[in-house]
Amino acid sequence: MIIGLDVGGTHTDVVLLDHTGIRREIKVPTLHADLFSSVLTGIDAVTDGIDIAAVKRIVLSTTLTTNAVIQGQVPEVGMVVCAGPGIDPVLFRTNRHYVRVRGAVDHRGREIEAVDPQELRAAAAQFQSAGIRHIGVVGKFSVRNPRHELQIHELLRSDFEKVFLGHRISGSLNFARRIATTYLNAAVFPIHRKFFEAVTRALAAKGMVLPLRLLKADGGNMRLESSLEFPAQTILSGPAASVMGAVAMAAGPGDALVMDIGGTTTDMAVLVGSAPLLDPLGIAIGAHRTLIRSLETLSIGIGGDSTVRIANGRVTVGPDRSGPAIVYGGSLPTPTDALAVLGEIESDRRSAAAAGLQPLAETLGVGVADLAAKVMETACRAMVAAAADLVAHINGKPVYTVHELLEGYRVQPRTLLVLGGPAPYFARHLEKLGTHQVRVVPRWQVANAIGAALARTTCEVAFFADTQQRTAGAPGEGFSQPIPADFSLDAAQTQALELLRAKALERGANPDYLEMEVVDSQVFNMVRGFNTAGKNMRVRVQVKPGLIHGYDELLAALAAGAAQGA
Repeated sequence: MIIGLDVGGTHTDVVLLDHTGIRREIKVPTLHADLFSSVLTGIDAVTDGIDIAAVKRIVLSTTLTTNAVIQGQVPEVGMVVCAGPGIDPVLFRTNRHYVRVRGAVDHRGREIEAVDPQELRAAAAQFQSAGIRHIGVVGKFSVRNPRHELQIHELLRSDFEKVFLGHRISGSLNFARRIATTYLNAAVFPIHRKFFEAVTRALAAKGMVLPLRLLKADGGNMRLESSLEFPAQTILSGPAASVMGAVAMAAGPGDALVMDIGGTTTDMAVLVGSAPLLDPLGIAIGAHRTLIRSLETLSIGIGGDSTVRIANGRVTVGPDRSGPAIVYGGSLPTPTDALAVLGEIESDRRSAAAAGLQPLAETLGVGVADLAAKVMETACRAMVAAAADLVAHINGKPVYTVHELLEGYRVQPRTLLVLGGPAPYFARHLEKLGTHQVRVVPRWQVANAIGAALARTTCEVAFFADTQQRTAGAPGEGFSQPIPADFSLDAAQTQALELLRAKALERGANPDYLEMEVVDSQVFNMVRGFNTAGKNMRVRVQVKPGLIHGYDELLAALAAGAAQGA
């Protein structure tokens, strides 16, 4: 059996699956001040009366790191950046404690300026005086030669609890994004480590010593232990869970928009058939543009519990959530209260919801029922408009699915796949707009947790080779080797795939169902005078995001449910 768990802004959803179907599904309130408690409460409830020895793995999707970054609640970290000639890396400053130091290698990995130990010791003293315990280190061309990052790590590691190195975080040559990505890993590390330690201790106390995985932004998962080295990979894992749930239960031919409507936000994504769209470069979160691979998603502040107001004579919904709906004990009106007033949600507090909406209705000079209908129309029009913006953004650049580049393809979704707690209620009002065919995803209330449970392990490797220098390696994997002058691109791809396989197995992938692919393969001739002096090669490979194997009966049952709901 597998447990899938998704921590949302309002509820934590938990499912227990086996090979034949969904054994149990649970929703518990999300306690933002104690997300760990929400996780354990959900696991306790879903395993009540179950032989825990039969549970083979747990996959978590958490908003912990995302919330910390968005709310500006990450601790101070130190950043050490070395670049050499060219653009001043100070332009890429991520935070207050950000120091540029000497040391540079060129684009082929040759040293052109040495690091200065005295300068580094001064930077370390500055960080320590500020109470900083975690730092990030990034060199401009460290993915070609990590020598300087490794030297800096050797000089500073005894003074700090954790040092993150840019070449291990990402194999991309995008200097500014590698700085931002390394910074985020260092910044969220202490928060993520606390969560990791609490979860593992609590599960051990329950006798649940088993593989524990976290969903990543690209729709795959990694072992919880591996996440300590790459904690920023869990940013935006919540929307990824929604997408994978839609893939498992409702994907079909043609393009479709996925909308996961929660209490606080609505998360959106696009499917081309059964393949989610991917942002191959990396997510942007707050002011940080990163190299964290992610599904193409968009989150807006509209959900079932969003606060309803009147502003400048118009109804507004969100983007904030001020607590639960009035029908569930809250004090401010929400779309959920509007649904209760319209008789679409049964509640013995319908009169309280009407009383909460009454002052807003009087402001507009309409009846409470008319106001409730306007609230739902306003929310749904804003959601459809945001979806249109997402599609326009996607069509403004090359379209990548998790499997391939679609040259010249334009996304044109005609179907809305709706999931989340209030999905069927919102679906009726979305249909009234007439912009899309609307389908409610089977098991809509916990589809995101199902998506997390069924996601496979993913990872990638960047491999470089220089036949003139006769060296090759994957700095992010700590791998290097000498090569002959006739080393070929085919040989580079073979070596990269071997490294990828080893990495995927270490992170918990199924060795019998390991779908690997080459996503980037380039070779450039290096010319000296009028003669070719060697070749420079770059290869990037990945394990394809998708659903795990071995659960065919379950997937068939989910597909049957999707067909019945269509």
